[in-house]
Amino acid sequence: MLSKLSFRQLLLGVFLLIALLLSAASLHALWTLDRLAAHSRDGGRHALALTENTQQLAERSVAMTRSARQYLVLNDPAFRLRYADAWRDAQLALDAMAAALPHTQDALFARWRQSGQQAWDILQTPPRPFATRGTRQQALERALAPLPDVNDQLADEVNQEVERRNSALLAELDQRRAVLKAQVIASILLAAALASGFGLWLSRPLAQIEQAIDTLGESRYDQTIAVRGPSDLQRVGQQLNWLRQRLADLEADKARFLRHISHELKTPLAALREGVALLEDGVAGALSPDQREIAGILNQNTVALQSQIEALLRYNAATFDAQHLHRQQVDLAALLAQCIDGQRLQSQAARLTVVCEGKARPIAADADKLATAVGNLLSNAVRFSPPGGLISFRLGERNDKLLLDCVDQGPGVAPDDAEHIFEPFYQGRRQPAGARRGSGIGLSIVQEYVAAHGGLLKLLSTERGAHFHIELPYEH
Repeated sequence: MLSKLSFRQLLLGVFLLIALLLSAASLHALWTLDRLAAHSRDGGRHALALTENTQQLAERSVAMTRSARQYLVLNDPAFRLRYADAWRDAQLALDAMAAALPHTQDALFARWRQSGQQAWDILQTPPRPFATRGTRQQALERALAPLPDVNDQLADEVNQEVERRNSALLAELDQRRAVLKAQVIASILLAAALASGFGLWLSRPLAQIEQAIDTLGESRYDQTIAVRGPSDLQRVGQQLNWLRQRLADLEADKARFLRHISHELKTPLAALREGVALLEDGVAGALSPDQREIAGILNQNTVALQSQIEALLRYNAATFDAQHLHRQQVDLAALLAQCIDGQRLQSQAARLTVVCEGKARPIAADADKLATAVGNLLSNAVRFSPPGGLISFRLGERNDKLLLDCVDQGPGVAPDDAEHIFEPFYQGRRQPAGARRGSGIGLSIVQEYVAAHGGLLKLLSTERGAHFHIELPYEH
């Protein structure tokens, strides 16, 4: 399902998914804060209303007591009416407090109402004959006496209810904060997991494309390119695979062209050499000194041309063979000994000493191609070393790689030639005196074979001579 989508669509989808996840967490946090703010406002209004009712109840209790006493003293109905008004307002405040204080006992409110009712009954009852005013005054005081105590208890209940609501609000705040914290952490972790997972999944085809480009750059056209992932990257992989097939065909056409043209040139070239040899032998008649000089120049150039054609064939064959390795366990020390022994006559003729130092584990490699590479390095060192010089090979290991160094005591490589020394048919400026110029493909073949093994060939700077360094991985 995901492979049918493009890289751009998947990337946009991942970003939208992560944004949606973080937005949901942010909206939930905003909703939580709004809810807590609403609870806080409700709690404040509730506490304010309770406080106002408590104050009103206390004030009306004082007004009731004052009006009742004045009525008994002055016997003025206006004061009894004031008592009734204050009692009515006090009962409204008391009812509001009873509704807002669910944890308060009903007996406390009933006690307040009973006291108010008793005082009202006393005010409503006409004085009895022979009853003194002091008796009614005492009865009124006994009826109103519980009111201050009840008011104080109700005030305490109000404080406790406000404190209870504040505690509940703080508890809810802590709970919501813990939930919000957990949600934020979970959202961040999930977003990071999604980003990492999709990032790894999307980076895999990019790595495959990069590897495919490296493969094409190394001229390894025998490996099919397949990219798994989004549809557009799969199409890029298909285009790269088409490019690989096209380059392989071009490489095969080039190799075929070189083989054909080289063989086509060898036939007339052989006729030219044969004709020049007949002229030099005087078969067509004696040659004058000038004619003989011209025939010598022709012979020398035909020999050089034949050498160049053979070198071209060898390089073309080496380039083709580098793509087809036959790996086996190779003891490079023994292979070096064989190569040195195979060129012993050339080194002895030049009075050179060739030594091999160090050791290394056997490596899985193509023995014939490594022998050709080592042989080219040795022949190159023999060609450039002065008589009586020393050529040394050094073996070693580092970081799971086999190391091989070849050092001679020749003129070395000029700084301007160092960048081009491994290019095909390139010949440096420092050529040995009196020697025939080489074809310039020996080091190119060495580089082709080393690169085919996944290794690295470098020219290291030295004060004297040339120093070639090879690194071959033990597992490629």
